[in-house]
Amino acid sequence: MFERIDHVGIAVSELDPALALYHDQFDCELVHRELLDGGAMEAALVRAGDGCLEFVAPLHDDTALARFLARRGQAVHHVAYEVDDIDAAIATLREHDVKMIDEVPRAGIHGSRVAFVHPQSCMGVLTEIVEPAH
Repeated sequence: MFERIDHVGIAVSELDPALALYHDQFDCELVHRELLDGGAMEAALVRAGDGCLEFVAPLHDDTALARFLARRGQAVHHVAYEVDDIDAAIATLREHDVKMIDEVPRAGIHGSRVAFVHPQSCMGVLTEIVEPAH
């Protein structure tokens, strides 16, 4: 089902310092930056070798991402896997009794379609499935 790791998501308080750190210390280049979830968060993809890191920062204090940061601080937030057909992947996961946060895909970064699998179904890891824009 999973084609490859699409990205690792890292929750940060602010994007600019994280982007500067990864650019200056690790030579990671910015690929894309945009607002997500109706302006509730800002996200940026940076190239890290053959893969990407996605930095996500809340823009409001009343979001799940803001609560995550309050509990855990800046840290790995999720692991995202690429799938060819997100609707089929969600259906297969549900057939296997996998608990989903998203029963239908939502808009993701850079034109992708995404859905999150509940951490209870993935050994405590928030897991995202991603159908890239084509």
